[in-house]
Amino acid sequence: MTSSAARGVAITDLEHSYDEQPVLHGVSLDVAPGESIALLGPSGCGKTTLLRLVAGLEKPSSGSITIGGEPVAGDNWVPPDRRRVGMVFQDWALFPHLSVAKNVAYGITKSSTKDAEVAAALEMMDLAGIDDRMPATLSGGQQQRVALARALAPRPGVLLLDEPFSNLDTSLRIEVRTEVHRLLADLGITSIFVTHDQDEAFIVGDRVAVMRDGHIVQTATPYDLYHNPVDRWTAGFVGTVSSVSAIAQSGTSQSSIGSLAVDPQLQGPVDLILRPEQLVLEAGGDAEVVLVEYYGHDSLVFVESDGDQLRIRCGPAANYSPGDRVTVRFVDTVALAFAKE
Repeated sequence: MTSSAARGVAITDLEHSYDEQPVLHGVSLDVAPGESIALLGPSGCGKTTLLRLVAGLEKPSSGSITIGGEPVAGDNWVPPDRRRVGMVFQDWALFPHLSVAKNVAYGITKSSTKDAEVAAALEMMDLAGIDDRMPATLSGGQQQRVALARALAPRPGVLLLDEPFSNLDTSLRIEVRTEVHRLLADLGITSIFVTHDQDEAFIVGDRVAVMRDGHIVQTATPYDLYHNPVDRWTAGFVGTVSSVSAIAQSGTSQSSIGSLAVDPQLQGPVDLILRPEQLVLEAGGDAEVVLVEYYGHDSLVFVESDGDQLRIRCGPAANYSPGDRVTVRFVDTVALAFAKE
């Protein structure tokens, strides 16, 4: 089974309110045909509302949306069933009274090939052989796959996913998101994926649009977002950081962990934003280990140093305990820093 031709999505100056309460503020986003975009943000930031507007489940207060170059919201309004958009909801929204096959067939127009299209969708999601079962008899992972098969069976130009893995346990969530990532890449379908989980956003998204308080604050590849966040809040939201006070002058900062190179344009008091992998520990020194989180493949070690709490990622061979005295060193070339607010 292959998807229909992927379609780009253009969102321009979108505003939306509920009962006069603003939810989205001038949101603009371009999604290229075949691209996967993750909308990443905390609860209540407007990301699900944005997805519903693209699907046609809500009408925006102002602004416009085009899908495949066709205006669907703004001066022209196109209802959801004519947008060729598939949607997977957070709770999967399967019809409990319909079998697996009938759930998947729901959105497919009547044709002589309908049964074959349903079979192909089930095969694609590794669901062959359970056509006649009812949703209540399926595991969470199987229900998720049925919801995906139903969304993909009509061969939409755009697939929208609203936190589709949040109801799965940890190990199953990792397995299913990897399957979905591979599936989207194989189909080359345009997709917009809502999540509050940075790992999911980085794995599934070709680019990530970070949302906060109804605004898109930054859109970039996972690599650029992680290494070049636009502000302190974004830096902390897309990964673990330690914040250290410093004084910057002429491209160098002085802090509790020594002299670190920073952006030469920064002058005066700054906050250094340090990733755990940019720091290393050496035995002996004035800093103290206060907490260790052991994961097997690595450890996250929390260290107190001159009033700053630092997080250091150590390899599997490292074996630190609370109370150990250590020295913290910065091992990257340039430290990310922002002027103190």
